[in-house]
Amino acid sequence: MKVYLDNATTTRTDERVVEEMKRFHSENYGAPTTEYGHSWGVASLEALEASKASVAAPLNTAPENVVFTSGGVESNNMAILGVARARGKDKGRIITTKIEHSSVLGALEYLAKEGFRVEYMGVDEKGFVRPDDLEAALSDDTILVTLAHANGEIGTVQPVDEIAKICDAAGIPLHLDARMSFLWEKLDLSRVHADLVSLTAHTIHGPKGVGALVKGKDIKLEPIMFGTGTEFNGRPGTLNLPGAAGMAKAVEIWDDGEVELARKRRDRLWAGIKEAIPDTALNGPETGRLSNNLSCNFQHIEGESILLYLDMAGVAVSTGSACSSKNLKPSYVLSAIGIPPEASHGSIRFSLSKYNTDDQIDYALEKTLEVVKRLRKMSSMG
Repeated sequence: MKVYLDNATTTRTDERVVEEMKRFHSENYGAPTTEYGHSWGVASLEALEASKASVAAPLNTAPENVVFTSGGVESNNMAILGVARARGKDKGRIITTKIEHSSVLGALEYLAKEGFRVEYMGVDEKGFVRPDDLEAALSDDTILVTLAHANGEIGTVQPVDEIAKICDAAGIPLHLDARMSFLWEKLDLSRVHADLVSLTAHTIHGPKGVGALVKGKDIKLEPIMFGTGTEFNGRPGTLNLPGAAGMAKAVEIWDDGEVELARKRRDRLWAGIKEAIPDTALNGPETGRLSNNLSCNFQHIEGESILLYLDMAGVAVSTGSACSSKNLKPSYVLSAIGIPPEASHGSIRFSLSKYNTDDQIDYALEKTLEVVKRLRKMSSMG
């Protein structure tokens, strides 16, 4: 049996999405613009507007607030660098946490070199931002707060309602990295005031290489790329219409019932692991976590070894630690929530999708028990 449990990295593209994209490769293949005046461009532009409406709908925002990008990484950079560059010579302060995605941390590291001040807030032992800490960190020179709605490694879903209220009261823009949470968690932008939201398609059974940035009408962004064919004066180039249509289709066919099924299967897997494997702990919270995320550490053994043996058994997972033969540094996310290096190195992330079945979960559990037992026997660490 083959069981793919690395869906936080990427998901299988739904066949209905693939079929939808084919139309825009071989039939409606005009560039989505009225600039050239022909009907191919007009038809494609209409399709683009419909795709924006589909992506905007579950967020309860206006279609014109959506711009399609090459994925969540570009969306994060476009939001963070765009806000910073709009400040001109007036450098300000940006607040984030120590557990953000590398695309956020990388953009902030770049801005720090340009003279912007970046404050990295700590999180609690479950990965949650403390709202009081955020409120205390805000100051007159704060130009942006950037946070992940949900952490992709340990699954922690931040209290964005409270966070947004704090930022709104202070008049400070809020950027949410929702690459992991989009559709997996509810986010109503008519209620939660986030000025910028980054999305990606490949975590919701859409195509790779496409995402979106949702931008509030009152926030100013300077472009990070230059050329013709821009959307809200921010992103140049010929738009990936097949990708946009594919992302829209993935949103349209999304079934919230499958989210609950993933949650139940995740809990089934964790219950089996917890009962049968001693010296095993959950990374992140029991509740308030992504419905398809399970991150746990198996003491006395290496996560890389678990991954390899599970792969040989037909089960795909990912490690919770950024270890390699050349770099044995523990995961910075796990370090930030206080997990010691020896436990961090034994961490594994299981992430589910709508294509996982009860039988697959039972098989993955069986093989995990076998692998952990075998490795612990072999290990000189315990």
